[in-house]
Amino acid sequence: MPIDVKIFRWPDNEDMPLPAYATPGSAGMDLSAAVTDPLTLEPGMRAAVPTGFGIALPEGYEAQVRPRSGLALKYGIGMVNAPGTIDSDYRGEIKVLLINHGSQSVTLCRGDRIAQLIIAPVERGRLIEVSELPESARGAGGFGSTGR
Repeated sequence: MPIDVKIFRWPDNEDMPLPAYATPGSAGMDLSAAVTDPLTLEPGMRAAVPTGFGIALPEGYEAQVRPRSGLALKYGIGMVNAPGTIDSDYRGEIKVLLINHGSQSVTLCRGDRIAQLIIAPVERGRLIEVSELPESARGAGGFGSTGR
């Protein structure tokens, strides 16, 4: 069941499309680059790319900003902090932290789709300090300990 999310359009972004689901089965809404001039990402370069929007989520929800698979496959463009988290009390402009992992320069223009926005419920944990952790089949094994 959809939840209501308030969205604010930053000034001078009247031409930017609202984030939207591309298909009925899409999990995320497309976010577009609200750059004023084309932005060229050289190999290894990072940039905080504005989207032109801010949101107000209901308490108990977060928005996850995730990379687009097409940009990753075609150009090596990913996100430095994937997924990025937008907390329910954040009111600033959504920016996407992109990185060029590819070997070629990539130029982003105003309106190019750069990421996806997923709205998800959040469960808050309550930490309970203990003197030892209960046993498990895996134990302390990590980083490849379960095999290939």
